[in-house]
Amino acid sequence: MLREIKPVKQVRGEPKKRWFSDDDFDLMVWLDRKGGIVGFELCYDKHEDQHAIRWQKPSTYTHHRVDDGEGRVGRMKATPILLEDGAFEFTRIATLFRDQSKDLEAQISSFVYEKLMQYPV
Repeated sequence: MLREIKPVKQVRGEPKKRWFSDDDFDLMVWLDRKGGIVGFELCYDKHEDQHAIRWQKPSTYTHHRVDDGEGRVGRMKATPILLEDGAFEFTRIATLFRDQSKDLEAQISSFVYEKLMQYPV
């Protein structure tokens, strides 16, 4: 089950960020001054072939594969980066997210679930 990580480093000039994590997902949510969600990033399949889906207001989606910086023979681990990736299995990820987010605030869990299900095919 997703649990909130505290404290989270806030970046001056950016919306407030909250971070939730479990074995399968990392969810970062950005909030406006009134507490409305203006963006989120959901990292999934953390122990397999990690990917991230991002949503930003008004309705911009991006999907990425996470290059974890490992596997560089003879070199130190690099900083993880996001690389553009193709198809997003939105139904599978939305269903897993719904099951793992039952303990989150309803405003956040239902918002993210709905946006995942609205992913443009």
